[in-house]
Amino acid sequence: MSEILAARTTKLETVIEARGLSKVYWDGDRELQIFKQLSLSVKKGEGIAILGPSGSGKTTLLNILAGLDKPSEGEVLLEGIAIHSLSENEKARFRNKHVGFVFQFYHLLPEFSAIENVMLPALIGHQFKAAKNVRIKAERLLENVGLKERLKHFPSELSGGEQQRVAIARALINEPAFLFCDEPTGNLDAAIGAEIIGVLQGLFKRQNKTVLIVTHDERVAAVADRIWNLTEREWNIPKAGDSDGT
Repeated sequence: MSEILAARTTKLETVIEARGLSKVYWDGDRELQIFKQLSLSVKKGEGIAILGPSGSGKTTLLNILAGLDKPSEGEVLLEGIAIHSLSENEKARFRNKHVGFVFQFYHLLPEFSAIENVMLPALIGHQFKAAKNVRIKAERLLENVGLKERLKHFPSELSGGEQQRVAIARALINEPAFLFCDEPTGNLDAAIGAEIIGVLQGLFKRQNKTVLIVTHDERVAAVADRIWNLTEREWNIPKAGDSDGT
């Protein structure tokens, strides 16, 4: 694994590349084609929205790009690494170090406080000897998402928007190159969802994070640099910017 990661280079302009992706599920003898021969590329620091109606395969595509699911055909390169050529253990280590996840339903551990939830991926990554530094970083991340006064609160003591902010801070604790978000505002009302959109937008505007957001909400997609319309298989640019199609 160390040899593989040594091949990474920050000089690559394209940091996510999907080539000829197809995904098929089987229900007995019945074939369900989710998508076929899909290709796209993402540059470093871009905020990309994957837009499509419910059931169009958005989450499946995101999971394949992140290495959580396997394509039936095709390959995915993350910073030049063919993620699906790695063993399951190698993929898990790669995701822990290089990929952050934000989900619709937060997935916080209820028995842990906000700061403990944020620290967890770093501790899983064997940074036990640096636990003090991890805690300082977690405090800073929670402060950055507006939760300076909620560090010791448990998920049950937080609103939905606050829980999602904790989840975003948790996703960033290992300083990942990629942030994958699956309907991050789907469980929130419009006003709180707008606040979360602002937090995410800041990540790829100020921190140069490469962010992929799966959504059916055009308001969420509108903050991205480019929109990949999964149904129509085409790129849209919501506002002025330098962009290439695939």
